[in-house]
Amino acid sequence: MEDLLTTRQVQDLLQVDRTTIYRMRKDGRLSGVRVGQQWRFPRQEVEHYLGLTPESPTPQEAAPMPQEILPLNCVQSVQDVCAEIAEISAVTTDLHGNPLTRISNCGRFCRLLLNSESGRRACEESWRRLVQGDDEQLRFVTCHAGLQYAHARIELNGANSAMIIAGQFYTTPHQATARDSEIRALADQHKVDADSLVDASRELVFLDDRKKQEITRWLNKVAQAFEQIGRERADLMGRLKQIATMSNLGA
Repeated sequence: MEDLLTTRQVQDLLQVDRTTIYRMRKDGRLSGVRVGQQWRFPRQEVEHYLGLTPESPTPQEAAPMPQEILPLNCVQSVQDVCAEIAEISAVTTDLHGNPLTRISNCGRFCRLLLNSESGRRACEESWRRLVQGDDEQLRFVTCHAGLQYAHARIELNGANSAMIIAGQFYTTPHQATARDSEIRALADQHKVDADSLVDASRELVFLDDRKKQEITRWLNKVAQAFEQIGRERADLMGRLKQIATMSNLGA
């Protein structure tokens, strides 16, 4: 039977208050089960959230290594331009949340968290959780820092192999005082200067419904472009191997 934690135990691990725990459960950052009048939370999920344990193997592990198929310098350039035009951040990762590219157009808020070792682990864990998402619908999901992001899968050699992720924005309004309190708790958790993190949060953008639809279209188009780049590179590499084989036969 899976080990379950009380709300108090989760508070102690995450160093946040009870209200934040319930908000995280409501918006999907944590899953919980009701036992009588109390909530319980799976220990393994909380530890994954903190980056303390590796993710369980998934079927996607059999997928080809994307860095062997995608020309990452080209991917980085396309990603940089698209992220700047869309005025959001973007990163391409493998299906375990490991970044294949640098983060494009990264805002000051996320740079502060990424400069913290535990903060970077938490970001990568948020990316990794997208593997469990619904492939049929591009959804906006809340990350460990309370920001929203979305993704599109990149299919290479007939298998889902990578993700393009757009993030570092809000899609729902929030109350400034309550949000500042959450950010200070986040800063304390990851040993980041709280005043700097709160100040940086003022630069984060809010996406209305029209902008969310634009981001959805943008992600799908960029993913398709990366798939086409991968196919053309694979075709070129195949032709070069054929030429090399023919040259060896003629030697």
